[in-house]
Amino acid sequence: MAARVAELDLIRRDVRHGPSEKATEAQHAKGKLTARERIDLLLDEGSFHEVEPLRRHRATGFGLEARRPYTDGVITGWGTVHGRTVFVYAHDFRIFGGALGEAHAQKIHKIMDMALAAGAPLVSLNDGAGARIQEGVTALAGYGGIFQRNTRASGVIPQISVMLGPCAGGAAYSPALTDFVFMVRETSQMFITGPDVVRAVTGEEITQNGLGGADVHAGTSGVAHFAYDDEETCLAEVRYLLSLLPQNNRETPPATPAGDPAERRNDRLLELVPVDGNRPYDMRAVIEELVDDGEHMEVHERWATNVITTLARLGGQVVGIVASQPLRLAGVLDISASEKAARFVQLCDAFSIPLVTLVDVPGFLPGVDQEHGGVIRHGAKLLYAYCNATVPRISLILRKAYGGAYIVMDSQSIGADLTYAWPSNEIAVMGAEGAANVVFRRRIADSDDPVTMRRQLVKEYRAELMHPYYAAERGLIDDVIDPAETRATLIHALAMLRTKHAIGPARKHGNPPV
Repeated sequence: MAARVAELDLIRRDVRHGPSEKATEAQHAKGKLTARERIDLLLDEGSFHEVEPLRRHRATGFGLEARRPYTDGVITGWGTVHGRTVFVYAHDFRIFGGALGEAHAQKIHKIMDMALAAGAPLVSLNDGAGARIQEGVTALAGYGGIFQRNTRASGVIPQISVMLGPCAGGAAYSPALTDFVFMVRETSQMFITGPDVVRAVTGEEITQNGLGGADVHAGTSGVAHFAYDDEETCLAEVRYLLSLLPQNNRETPPATPAGDPAERRNDRLLELVPVDGNRPYDMRAVIEELVDDGEHMEVHERWATNVITTLARLGGQVVGIVASQPLRLAGVLDISASEKAARFVQLCDAFSIPLVTLVDVPGFLPGVDQEHGGVIRHGAKLLYAYCNATVPRISLILRKAYGGAYIVMDSQSIGADLTYAWPSNEIAVMGAEGAANVVFRRRIADSDDPVTMRRQLVKEYRAELMHPYYAAERGLIDDVIDPAETRATLIHALAMLRTKHAIGPARKHGNPPV
């Protein structure tokens, strides 16, 4: 037995060491860590338990029978992050370029099934060259099994994809099915068809990073939620994100003792937010003033920047914040902003994260491109997401809230549990200037002094229908509050709503706008 154990130790050492020093040096030369180095950064020290480290493929032909390395190019197992169980799989680019074959896929299928059964998050560390061509259709079937499991786990356990190398072709659909996608600049790329195919079909010349790099997907396509300069920072942020998420959809997010007093006044908000609705300001500064210790983790920070979606804590409890951003396009909603906010609302609802909506929205972005691009159906996605959400929902109107955008941004009429407003709020079908042009068009035209008449009628309309207490008098908001008391108001309201229980209608699933 001692001899057998010694043999096992040698095999385990070879498994941990990997294929060769040359392969490891090549990986490092690209500015990339090895799969095991990445796992060590992601998980708590010494917590990793590997599954099927001795697995090898059984394929033949094209010289495969002579190359049967242990792990078959993917490391799978579980460990802990901040003491809580997390499952992980990591492509090992040193082995077959991380390409997926039958055995490789079966290992991933198994760890995904284990994560779902255990009710714990799944993190994939992606660095692979796609399907293993030598194994043909069995490799493609392996991807199908991954996609099916991604879909089955959606809304049940958090799924996080970390892109640390190439991800091309059908392989890119697995990250797209998960809750969050992280990318690293210069070393990670995602695309369905690479630059060579693009050049052959369209004649366009483009680099891999220009086609599907981190900045492209974080700022243009919206495929990536986060982008970082190096793997160490990226994996540290994955750990932080996991600290804000529950283990599964049957739990609530982890609470922490709040060192930031709940009753802390927000007098600075009186200076941050101008009363004049036409003057811009940075909503991020408002969020940082309100949340615990000014800390929040913005999702899709560089895409659709006219709306902010971020995770933070209020009174130690995790909340999801959706906020207009007056600094970008005056905070209007458009196609991309609607999609971004809708997906975030659905995520929060799936994982029992209360929603706080900060509203300062002048409406939907007008334009032929928007209408032809389907702003109606895209805007309806956000409306559907809010109407469908059963988590605690609080909305706060800081300044303007006009037209359909007011309704869509979690108004009381679509089910917000509590709605508040500052004394600077204006809730109306449209701005006073536009409304006067429509309602008093004839009076203005018939006046001897149309400019003076228009100015007077705008003032009358604003005084009659857009004063800060008009909506409160009609029960359309629950209270008008002092901005300095916003943090305390939100924390007390969230504490009351913590035991909220809502049951949706009996149905297989809804049919949301596409």
